[in-house]
Amino acid sequence: MNDLNRQYGSVADAQGVAIDQGLRQYMLGVYNYMALAVAGTGLVSLLMAGNPQLMMTIAGGPMKWVLFAGILGMGFLAPRVIFSGSKVAAHGMFWLYAALWGALIAPFLYSFQIAGAASEIYKAFFITASVFGGMSLWGYTTKRNLSGWASFLFMGALGLIVAIIVNAIFFQSGLASLITSMLVVLVFSAVTAYETQMIKSLYTEGSATNERAAIFGAFALYGSFVTLFIHILNILGIMRE
Repeated sequence: MNDLNRQYGSVADAQGVAIDQGLRQYMLGVYNYMALAVAGTGLVSLLMAGNPQLMMTIAGGPMKWVLFAGILGMGFLAPRVIFSGSKVAAHGMFWLYAALWGALIAPFLYSFQIAGAASEIYKAFFITASVFGGMSLWGYTTKRNLSGWASFLFMGALGLIVAIIVNAIFFQSGLASLITSMLVVLVFSAVTAYETQMIKSLYTEGSATNERAAIFGAFALYGSFVTLFIHILNILGIMRE
């Protein structure tokens, strides 16, 4: 009887190790995709910054709103395309999403460069990486079920998007921009933890959908990372002024 218990225990332990290794590989794939997307966004912004006229066109015209609308639209369509479309379509949406973000934030980053405040960009990136890493690690390791946060975080994010648009069009208030950016950092820090746990739950041992789930996870976390970066940089910029 003891031998039988040991045998079943050994099998269970082996299965646990296999699942853990598979989950680690899956999550590593998520973070690798995300890191490549962040690098791609930086490259797009850097290339575009070499054309000051293009920066002025995007910053001062309707193009920034077109890019913004495209990013929001892709955010809503991503689950359907990534899980239901072809793998080519899933990858295409992911990399296009990163490129659109790069085009949208290029004028913002350029404004720091020409103001002699490029160091603020690096500082914001370091802070963002620290906040994101800490919240993502907590979301991965916590035993607490964060699924109940979904509705609150969605409504919070939606309300902040509306507030940002209204302030940008009508009020253009620096104080309002500072307050909304602080709230965005708080909300999207929580979003990062929630998304990490959600992405972890999508993993199924040996499933063919894991690759698509990894792309979707990278898509979600990448969006949160860039959002955090933009608003942390905005806070640093306002405080500097």
